[in-house]
Amino acid sequence: MGWLYYGGNAEPIEIEDRALAHLKVVVATKLRRQESFTLSWQHPPEGPIGRSTIWLHPSIPLRFVFTEPTPPPLSAEWITAMANSANTSGGIMLLPEHVEAEPVSDSQSDSSDDTA
Repeated sequence: MGWLYYGGNAEPIEIEDRALAHLKVVVATKLRRQESFTLSWQHPPEGPIGRSTIWLHPSIPLRFVFTEPTPPPLSAEWITAMANSANTSGGIMLLPEHVEAEPVSDSQSDSSDDTA
């Protein structure tokens, strides 16, 4: 589990390391361009019910802290999805990574070969 420290708030936002690594790429890119946007997330089950949103701005201090010593492999699709959401009026909504599609079974792949 990682933490995002924002502004002068001593209480960090707890985010799973893999999600935080992807979020860091998107946030760093946006802030490097001097862009501001919102970040929203649902509270964890053990916390209060609901969700939170913060306004991210290049002038506000931000720190990412990871529990894992090595960065995880990154998903270009997840980064793109977060970056696209950052450009909307709703901002980034931190959601779990999409599960990969199930592999195509042999019978399904055989039928698709017939149409080629």
